[in-house]
Amino acid sequence: MISVEEALERILGHFDVLDAVETPILDALGQVLAEDVISPFDIPPLDNSAMDGYALQAGSVENATEHSPVLLKVIGTVAAGDISSDEVVEGTAVRIMTGAPIPDGADAIVPFEDTDEVERRSSGQGLAEIGINLAVRPGADIRPSGQDVRVGERVLERGSVLRAAEVGVLASLGRNTANVVRRPEVAILATGNELLEAGENHEPGKIYDSNSQTVAAGVLRYGGIPRLLGIARDNLESMNEKILQALESDMVITSAGVSKGDYDMVKDVLAQHGAIDFWSVRMRPAKPLAFGVLEAGGGRTVPHLGLPGNPVSAMVAFEQFGRAAISKMLGKSVHDKPTVQAVLDEPIYNTDGRRVYARAVVTRRNGTYHARLTGHQSSNLLTSMAKANGLAICPEDLAIIDAGTVVEVQMLDWPEEVF
Repeated sequence: MISVEEALERILGHFDVLDAVETPILDALGQVLAEDVISPFDIPPLDNSAMDGYALQAGSVENATEHSPVLLKVIGTVAAGDISSDEVVEGTAVRIMTGAPIPDGADAIVPFEDTDEVERRSSGQGLAEIGINLAVRPGADIRPSGQDVRVGERVLERGSVLRAAEVGVLASLGRNTANVVRRPEVAILATGNELLEAGENHEPGKIYDSNSQTVAAGVLRYGGIPRLLGIARDNLESMNEKILQALESDMVITSAGVSKGDYDMVKDVLAQHGAIDFWSVRMRPAKPLAFGVLEAGGGRTVPHLGLPGNPVSAMVAFEQFGRAAISKMLGKSVHDKPTVQAVLDEPIYNTDGRRVYARAVVTRRNGTYHARLTGHQSSNLLTSMAKANGLAICPEDLAIIDAGTVVEVQMLDWPEEVF
C-alpha cells in the first residue's frame, strides 16, 4: 500500500494550470487572475467630500464655535458627479454632497450637523448664508485624489483569487471582464450493472447512483464544471462508449471498478485507452484507488481518477485527491483541508494500520472543540457523511485513540454555530 501523501504527489504530477479565458467578472468569482491588473487612472479621480456639508476655506472659520458661529455667504451647491463652477474665497462656502469634487479654492469641509442649516430651514430663512459652528483644519473631511488607487498602480496581482472585494475593484476600474484561469471540465462516470438513474423505477437488487451527484456537487463546490456522463454498464461496449465521451474533458472521474473483486473488463477498458495504475492507499475508507491518463488523440492526454464504489469511500477519496487536482488546474495553491484540534468524545479504532478518516460532528463547548462520531463507520452509509462536518483522523501507527484524547479533525464545512 502507498501512503496518502504519495498518492497525492503522484496524482498532482499529472496536472497543470489550465489556460486563461476572458470572463465576465461575476462569473469569475472564485477564479484565479491570469493577469496583473493596472489602474489607468486615480481613484478617486478628484479630491472629493467625505461628508454632506459645506466646502470652505479653513481660515475663514478658525474662530468659529457653537456659541460664536461664523457667518459665510453660500455661493452654490454641488452634488456627486457634478463639477462646481464656483470658486471659494474667504468668507464664502459651497454646499456640497458626499463624493462631490471639491470646488476651486476650498480646502476643508464642515458637516451639516456643525452648521445652523436645520435652524435656518425650520425658520424659513433660506440658505443664502450659513452659520459655521466649528473650526476646522485644512484637509478636514476631504478625500484626496488617488487615495485608494494611483494611475499605473498594480491593484490586483496575477494569481489572486477573485472574491467579492476583487470583483468590486475590477468594477471600480470600469472592467466588466477579467482574464482568469478557466474552470476545469470534469467528466463524471459511474459504473455498474446494479445502478439506476434517478427517476427510474426502483427494482429489487438495484440501487440508485448517488456517487455521480455527490462527486458533481464536490466539483462545483471547488470551482470545476461537472459533466455527468451517466452510468457505464459492465460490458465492453458500454464502457468504451462512455470513455470516448469523456475525452474532451480536463479530467475524468469514475466510481467503482477499482477493487480486486470488480469485473476485469472495467480495468481492461481503461487500460486500452491509456495507462492506468490501480493502487491500495493506506487509508480507511477509500483503500482502492485508480489513477492514470487516457489517450485523447493528437498527443493529448486526460488524467483519470478512479474512486471506489462505496459512497463514503468515493466522497472521502474525492476530498483528498479530486479536490486537490481541481485546485491545481485552477491555479490555486493546493492546501490540505482546514483542521481543528478537538477532544474526542468516543474512541476511534484502527484495526489494520491505515489512516482512518472517521466521520464526526464538531461542536464547541466552553471554548473547546469536541468531536463526536456520527455512528457506525461503514463506507456504504452515505447518511453518515450528511451528518458529519469533519473527518477525525487516526494516524496509521495508532491502534486506538481513546475518548478524551485531542484529535486532529479535517473540517468538511465551517458551521456558523461552531465557529
